Amino acid sequence: MAAPKKAAASTPQDKTDGGSPPEFTREQELKALRDMLLIRRFEEKAGQLYGMGAIGGFCHLYIGQEAVVVGMQMALKQGDQVITGYRDHGHMLATGMDANGVMAELTGRRGGYSKGKGGSMHMFSKEKHFYGGHGIVGAQVSLGTGLAFANHYRGSDNVSVTYFGDGAANQGQVYESFNMAELWKLPVIYVIENNRYAMGTSVSRASAQQDFSKRGASFNIPGKQVDGMDVRAVKAAGEEAAAWCRAGKGPYILEMQTYRYRGHSMSDPAKYRTREEVEKVRHDQDPIEQVRNRLLAAKVGEADLKAIDAEVRDIVNASADFAQHDPEPDAAELWTDVYR
Repeated sequence: MAAPKKAAASTPQDKTDGGSPPEFTREQELKALRDMLLIRRFEEKAGQLYGMGAIGGFCHLYIGQEAVVVGMQMALKQGDQVITGYRDHGHMLATGMDANGVMAELTGRRGGYSKGKGGSMHMFSKEKHFYGGHGIVGAQVSLGTGLAFANHYRGSDNVSVTYFGDGAANQGQVYESFNMAELWKLPVIYVIENNRYAMGTSVSRASAQQDFSKRGASFNIPGKQVDGMDVRAVKAAGEEAAAWCRAGKGPYILEMQTYRYRGHSMSDPAKYRTREEVEKVRHDQDPIEQVRNRLLAAKVGEADLKAIDAEVRDIVNASADFAQHDPEPDAAELWTDVYR
């Protein structure tokens, strides 16, 4: 029997809801641009430092997916929690965590968010309501559901935003969490960041049901597909899902159709897709360029946009300098913060 033909992976625009998203004000566009640029420039610098050997272990970059977390943060309120997997630097920065602390943790320095002992996949901020960064595929889904249970138990109207990818969506613990969340009407938004390739396998080869917004159907959880490359669409969908949760109606699934420009991690050459495919998404759908083009059309000057980029680059360069000169943890720290 002949081997089945390899199906071509669809790009983000192939499966999203139609219609134009609500327009942003000038201030919202500028904020979205700056926040996404901060993530993009930070990740580019992290990639450079990894190549120089200043960052060890694993390093998963968020380049291309910036609109997802920035748009969601624009839809949330103070006290809402965020938890995600290992592609997490963008989520940290979007919640307001300091670039110096994030970069210092990547390089294993005292000034890092986990005192230099956690690295890329183990950073937390109680102040910013960011609960990690988790290296085990799908583990954060159960924990994020637990955060929602805490909100429900305490009687607050906060929601837990629980991010995971298309690969993690096939984990069994995800569906156990779905079942409990719907049974108890927990206020959790499950955000599936569908970047089409998981760790390196196209969704067309790995998932029987490629419409991830339907993954909660057997549990009566509503879902929606969203253009995850358009920050306006993300914000609008996030507001809809948050309102559903705050009204006591239970969980909601948002499938963000997005795309990562780099490999799964810095060690991934990404030979499972063509350079032309990546360049087409960059040219046609880049989330930052979409905002930039709208601002230029609204008569915002090129010089003003360059000034925003320059400011962001200064922040990122300062974080890299801090992260390379901050002391490493003292050996006495080895046994602190360890539970026995």
